[in-house]
Amino acid sequence: MELAEIHDVAATRLRRDDQRYTEKRRALVEVLQVAGRPLSMPSILEQSPGMAQSSVYRNLSVLEHAAIVRRIVTTDDHASFELAEDLSSHHHHLICTSCGAIEDFLVPDEAEDQLNIALRGVARRHKFKVTDHVLDLFGTCKACAA
Repeated sequence: MELAEIHDVAATRLRRDDQRYTEKRRALVEVLQVAGRPLSMPSILEQSPGMAQSSVYRNLSVLEHAAIVRRIVTTDDHASFELAEDLSSHHHHLICTSCGAIEDFLVPDEAEDQLNIALRGVARRHKFKVTDHVLDLFGTCKACAA
């Protein structure tokens, strides 16, 4: 999705939550869009000069509530943030349990289709309506394994 379209969707979702699409929120969306991968709070702050940490946290919380940003919780005390999948693309994550690094990965279409079929079967047995799925693999990254 193009940045202008992302901004339009973000503004609409925030209005639905009785929130405004402020300059700071717009800047955070742009930082996440340009990065194209999950960013930790220190990385976001590095790329957002002049923004106070408390302001970034507060605005990310508002953006998360409006389904513009997704929080990815790792095994440590830190979280990373990325644009919601419908604003970027469907993907999955490799999460290092040692350093907290997150790497995006794609599953081949055929495997994704099989996964969706299996998940719909589980949901049907539990009378649960699936709207999406998240697949995060936890382990040790190449750097930590060395």
